[in-house]
Amino acid sequence: MGEEYKAKVFKSGNSLALRLPKGLGLTEGAEMRLREERGKFTFEPIDAPKRKIDISKFAGKAPGLAPLTPEDRVLDESPRVWDDPAWPGWHRSDE
Repeated sequence: MGEEYKAKVFKSGNSLALRLPKGLGLTEGAEMRLREERGKFTFEPIDAPKRKIDISKFAGKAPGLAPLTPEDRVLDESPRVWDDPAWPGWHRSDE
């Protein structure tokens, strides 16, 4: 038989929560499956899939895309409202 720990039930909002000892090695946010059988409770981690995105096989899926050239990275000047002399707060910057 493994280690034996004590845990404490407490109120958290409108629910009850079980504070588990750090010695169990659980991580914050881990999902657990809880079972109740004839007044006895067991819990075990749920093997959730990792939430990583694998993009290694993505190359070639969009053949029309090509890397940007340095010329493609140059942006056009965008007009700004404060560059318009008709704007109420406009003033010359060389004054």
